[in-house]
Amino acid sequence: MPRGRYSLHDPHDRTPLGDEHFQCAAGPSGWRYVSTTTAPSGERTASADLSIDALGRPIRLQLHSADWQVRAALLDGVTWVRTDPSGEHATEGNVAAHGFTGASPAFYVALARLLRLTPGGPSTRIRLVAFTAPVLAPLTVDQSWALVGRTPHPTDNGVLNVDEYQVSALDTGERHTVHLAGDVVLSAPGIELEDLESPPTVFD
Repeated sequence: MPRGRYSLHDPHDRTPLGDEHFQCAAGPSGWRYVSTTTAPSGERTASADLSIDALGRPIRLQLHSADWQVRAALLDGVTWVRTDPSGEHATEGNVAAHGFTGASPAFYVALARLLRLTPGGPSTRIRLVAFTAPVLAPLTVDQSWALVGRTPHPTDNGVLNVDEYQVSALDTGERHTVHLAGDVVLSAPGIELEDLESPPTVFD
């Protein structure tokens, strides 16, 4: 059960944004990721709880940020309920999309499991609903994912493969690189792995 800490920063000027403390676990029915995000002051600012099934499909998502809350799942596309800080009003949404994305590194792992790309193979287009911080506003986005390389690294627990993904935003053409090792993000825009208490889970 990997447990650790990501540091978060602005990808443009590297201003520190805080840390995401996480733990995740894989099982026969899928994979679950739970995290708490803290500001540089140490104040808790957000949390995430994501479960995917064995095929990588999001079966449950709960996000909290700035007193806003989202609960979402794969249902007739993707469906969510977003609640305001007062708790008096809730809005529902539904989009024909494949999954979710957002600030948490968990989404990179989940999408890699969903797509199951082949190293050096063609890119795949995917439609997602992004929940943008800090108010978790939903935004439908189209991305292109390609697994450009897989590099084996020897460790005390055997060989660990590091996958390099190229992710492109289809509306702007902006591209960025994501490095994954099992169910842990090694690096991505605005994300760096700082501490890891146990090795990543290697998916079949």
